[in-house]
Amino acid sequence: MNFQRGRPKEEPEINLVPMIDVLLVILIFLVVTTTYSKFAELEITLPEANSTEIDKKVERPKSIDIAVTAMGEYTIDTVPVKSTSIEYLRDALRNAARDQEDPLIIINGDENASYQSVIRIMEAARLAGYNKITFVAEIKPEN
Repeated sequence: MNFQRGRPKEEPEINLVPMIDVLLVILIFLVVTTTYSKFAELEITLPEANSTEIDKKVERPKSIDIAVTAMGEYTIDTVPVKSTSIEYLRDALRNAARDQEDPLIIINGDENASYQSVIRIMEAARLAGYNKITFVAEIKPEN
């Protein structure tokens, strides 16, 4: 039995406005509460190059000098390192540090050394527990 003879059937309607409102509120909530990751896991002290002479009276902390060649070879305190694995470099750094608590790691990188070679020695220093890392820069004479 159809009691609604003369009236036309109503078409079902989907109202999108409330759904869009809810999605915008969710989007705003996510943007406000998102924390952005910081890439400051490893603090690096970059050298400042100036032409003034360093005071000779300042006591320099104990340091380990590391040279990275353009071919990716390493020397730690003038001793060539045989392997380039991170674990071997970590052990070589620990041997060079001997009984020092947190020595200063000085990286002398060739200008043509690969980025990966420098990162590898930094990772080895991090695994060894050494946090003080610096780089050597050459002072260019002013013309």
